[in-house]
Amino acid sequence: MTGPADLLLKNGVNIIMKHYDTIIVGAGPGGIFSAYELIRLCPDMKIAVFETGGSLKQRKCPIDGDKIKSCIHCKTCSIMSGFGGAGAFSDGKYNITNEFGGTLYEYIGREKATELMKYVDTINMANGGEGTKLYSTGNSPLRTLCLQNDMHLLSASVRHLGTDINYQVLGHIYEQLKDRMDFFFHTPVYRIEANDPGFTVVTGQGEFSADDCIVSVGRSGSHWMEQVCDDLKIPTKSNRVDIGVRVELPAPVFQNITDELYEGKIVYKTKKYQDLVRTFCMNPKGAVVNENTNGIVTVNGHSYEDPALQTENTNFALLVSKHFTEPFTDSNGYGESIARLSNMLGGGVMLQRFGDLIRGQRSTVKRIGKSFTHPTLKAVPGDLSLVIPKRILDDIIEMIYALDKIAPGTASDDTLLYGVEVKFYNMTVDIDKDLQTCHKGLFVIGDGSGVTHSLSHASASGVYVARYIADHREKA
Repeated sequence: MTGPADLLLKNGVNIIMKHYDTIIVGAGPGGIFSAYELIRLCPDMKIAVFETGGSLKQRKCPIDGDKIKSCIHCKTCSIMSGFGGAGAFSDGKYNITNEFGGTLYEYIGREKATELMKYVDTINMANGGEGTKLYSTGNSPLRTLCLQNDMHLLSASVRHLGTDINYQVLGHIYEQLKDRMDFFFHTPVYRIEANDPGFTVVTGQGEFSADDCIVSVGRSGSHWMEQVCDDLKIPTKSNRVDIGVRVELPAPVFQNITDELYEGKIVYKTKKYQDLVRTFCMNPKGAVVNENTNGIVTVNGHSYEDPALQTENTNFALLVSKHFTEPFTDSNGYGESIARLSNMLGGGVMLQRFGDLIRGQRSTVKRIGKSFTHPTLKAVPGDLSLVIPKRILDDIIEMIYALDKIAPGTASDDTLLYGVEVKFYNMTVDIDKDLQTCHKGLFVIGDGSGVTHSLSHASASGVYVARYIADHREKA
């Protein structure tokens, strides 16, 4: 953190107070690319970034698989919070498409959204991502194969950085930013006050004001974002929650898909319920990992560019989206209750062989030990049918049999299912075409807005708002 601070006395307590041109709340992809673009366009701008977690180098999960095997519920989760956001330790997939990953295009237009996602890609390439492959579903024979089996392959270009290269890219970007703006790490923002004009953010280190405020808190900040909108009378509407499992199987089973596309986003409409089930976050030769959201342990997956870090397995999620109507509005609460049940029964993530699930029997340590597919995450064997609602589980089972037609071996008895995987979405914040709330100068971007659901869309939203602020600063 750089720059002088003014000391004010409030209720007998010294409070540090400094004014900035722009304050950014959250150092995830949206916040990072807002900061990057603002300082590029306005080198003299005074910018502060407030982040609940630590710097990139400070982020380290205590789970080592030996002494600490499960989540110990740290005060601030290093996997979910800190510079880079929850995406810092993801497999670094940037999907350049409007078909999934959010609805940013509904606000700024399809062409502009695609243009900005491509721009983000050039920044990543210039900061250590050069040499990574850009995959495309265009003219893929897999599209025909999916259609012949009543499935649909979504169109996208996919830049895969890998968890290792993604970390390096973030490190290079931080080095460019750290001396040109003030970073307040381990500094959660308690509330935001609208001064009309301008804004004040209240933290444990004091109160800081700014002409403009960009909020980019990500999915882990959903409860906080809800409170901010309530305090500032910003309209919102309930969003969805995605519930499912993480599938792990031998890499050769999906090799025809991953070699060509790296990640195929495949959607299937079930015969039984007409529900949509989709693949998500495919990690060839990757590893299954724990994820902590609001103190709840769920499951995710990583993959790596470095061959030395790769495994013999591929993992991906199968997810079913649930939308709720009145009178129920707490979609995230519904997902959390299912995840908590898994945590209660298994002490964290639960693991089950597909064959055991179909036969209605719990997986045990002995049965997992005899499996030809060896798990990459130490999880407690159990029975997912005691956790996941029947309709969702029926959807997942039907999807696995459907995938078996295009990737034989998917429905093997030894295919591993980890549960639960939950994707939480913020309620959708009421913002205009400039991603601005009813308070002029207060922008809500990234996954915290409920508008974006991916690294590429969140990053693009940050660039868009930065250009808007820079443009209006010149005109002022």
